[in-house]
Amino acid sequence: MRLVFALVLMAGIGLAGFAVYMAQNYMSDMSAERDKLLAAQAAAPPMVDVVVVNTDKEYGQVLKKEDVKWMRWQKDSLPKGVFVRETDGLPKGLVEESSTLFPEGKRDRFVITSMQKFEPLLVHKVTNPGEDAGLTSRLGKGMRAFAVRVDVSSGVSGFLRPGDRVDVYWTGSAAELEGSGEVTKLIESSVKLIAVDQIADTARTTPVIARTVTVEASPQQVAQLTQAQSTGKLSLSLVGAEDDTIAEVSQVDQRTLLGIAEKVPVVVEQERVCTTKIRRGSEVIIQEIPCTN
Repeated sequence: MRLVFALVLMAGIGLAGFAVYMAQNYMSDMSAERDKLLAAQAAAPPMVDVVVVNTDKEYGQVLKKEDVKWMRWQKDSLPKGVFVRETDGLPKGLVEESSTLFPEGKRDRFVITSMQKFEPLLVHKVTNPGEDAGLTSRLGKGMRAFAVRVDVSSGVSGFLRPGDRVDVYWTGSAAELEGSGEVTKLIESSVKLIAVDQIADTARTTPVIARTVTVEASPQQVAQLTQAQSTGKLSLSLVGAEDDTIAEVSQVDQRTLLGIAEKVPVVVEQERVCTTKIRRGSEVIIQEIPCTN
């Protein structure tokens, strides 16, 4: 009986020792994992809370409080115009205070650029509180909207979309260039389109054969485009999405197009004639004489 008791006691002591060993290993592993996690957190860049949309939003839809949520975002990778919970320590003008998104007593905001689920909400993708999703929300400060009449040929065969940039060419007759026929001249470069017909959604991808396009222009450009449209025909040339070059001023007439050199008038020198007057009584006679100089 004593032998059995001794065996059981030894087995218990062994199991207890093994349990203590396993517990020490577990605690050691947990401590190492904790240290790794703390080191990783210390090495990670600081994060901030930003506003994202929690559902897909299309152009013209109302943006409501239930359409947005908070999401942690890397502080050094914030897109310009994002709404954040705290602006402390962030560059002025880079972010917007979240309290301005839905101010008390203000009307709804509308979406003016389509957004995907969990995409950060940017200030330029929504209207101001109470402002509709029309063209006024697309115009920059000091800029105006101007409609240009187009067709299939002058409107780049329907491939124009809001947000694209175009060069504007004028074709008409120039009174000071007699005999040259019509003249085509670049009058505006890299002008931004803000609407095609009545469509202002920049996410639209299907081609539209437009009758008018609306461009963003300064008052001076509006005056020039109005004069050009009333005296000739305007044509648009689509600028590449990543093309930041400025088009050179160009002008082409029929002579230049066909490579016809302008005729220089031939000046024919007349032979010089020298005369003298001879009086014979009451008669005056004009007689040719050799020219001396």
